[in-house]
Amino acid sequence: MSISRPIRRRIVRAALVAVSALPLAAHAQERGATQKQKMEDYRFEPVGLVAEPLVIERAVLFGDRHLGGAPVSNGVYVDTNNMITGGGWISAGPGYRRWYNRDSVFVDASAAISWRGYKTAQARFELPKLANSRFALGTQVRLQDFTQIAFFGEGARSPESQLSEYRLKSRNLVGYATYRPLEWVDVNASIGWLSPSILPRAGLFMRDRPDARDLFPTNIVFTRSDQPTFIQSEAGVTADTRDYPGHPTRGALVRAYVTGFADRDAGVFNFRRYEGEAEGFVPLAESRVVIALRGWLVTSQTGAGQSVPFYLEPSLGGQNTLRSFADFRFHDRNMMVVNAEARIALMTHVDAAAFMDAGNVAARVGDLDLAKRSYGVGLRLHSRRSTFARLDVAHGAEGWRMFVRLNEPLNPSRLLRRTAPAPFVP
Repeated sequence: MSISRPIRRRIVRAALVAVSALPLAAHAQERGATQKQKMEDYRFEPVGLVAEPLVIERAVLFGDRHLGGAPVSNGVYVDTNNMITGGGWISAGPGYRRWYNRDSVFVDASAAISWRGYKTAQARFELPKLANSRFALGTQVRLQDFTQIAFFGEGARSPESQLSEYRLKSRNLVGYATYRPLEWVDVNASIGWLSPSILPRAGLFMRDRPDARDLFPTNIVFTRSDQPTFIQSEAGVTADTRDYPGHPTRGALVRAYVTGFADRDAGVFNFRRYEGEAEGFVPLAESRVVIALRGWLVTSQTGAGQSVPFYLEPSLGGQNTLRSFADFRFHDRNMMVVNAEARIALMTHVDAAAFMDAGNVAARVGDLDLAKRSYGVGLRLHSRRSTFARLDVAHGAEGWRMFVRLNEPLNPSRLLRRTAPAPFVP
């Protein structure tokens, strides 16, 4: 059967049109897939109960670029994460970090000062990608001067009226190693040298409070003219499946650590600290509601005739544990706390929160309970990966407390620190 010339021309034209349309169809399919992925990413981000003003969206965008907190970019940054609680409503200072040799060498240095004159400085050198990125070696030095740390005495029954303050200066040098058998599992070990000093309270905006050395003259720490130097050794494992540590909406964190402190001078402050902690984040209603749960247990073990200096004892109270109690409210050899928080997306980048905290300290592990409690509500300003600000209002047996912080609740900086915590910061 023969085909006429006009029909053949029509067939050729149709074939040419079809061939020329293939790249356009592929491009349209690719663009559609990209738009679909963007829509899926958008749907993952909670929209919120009310429309978000443009000023909040711009503020979050600025914060995500400049205050995200993760060491992913080279150059100068603002250090807001190395100050302990109690230093005042704000702390900041300059920092500089850089990756070298195809990201196989990392250096970092920073310093900061707080509202009440707390000062800290640190420098770190790390080889993070040994053995195909499964092994890391590093060293860090940290200098600290905390001028007005609260101390109420030791024990769960220490009265609120015994509020006093002391100054702690310390120098800490540590070497550490991390092995990562899985992407979400870290096995850590470190050894370091810690030299603390207890001094009269000082700093800026001093309040009318007694010096702890005058209020507790018989405490074993204050009976010594000089504090000993310590050799600190630590080993532990951390499993972390949270989606964004700076603003988790799903996943879990489990860690177990043992830390030894060896008194190299008088030999009276030799002890071990055991820690177990678990956090879980459960998203509901397409992440518009997140349930956050945390449990944390810290115990101390000493030999005969040995003691734990109060500034290295577990402490309880403040922004990350019992939020209706003052920072460092309770000290003792052992501590336990549980936290539960429900977060509801008011806007895309603003959450409302309702929370409950419960815990206690004790001289013996068997005496620990959940007798001390806090209840409250709060607001969270965040991007998808970081929390930039939070306002919490809490109530408990010692009244009401309200505070503003620039970090994620239940996610303290101890998870990222390599050096010794002096003092112990809850």
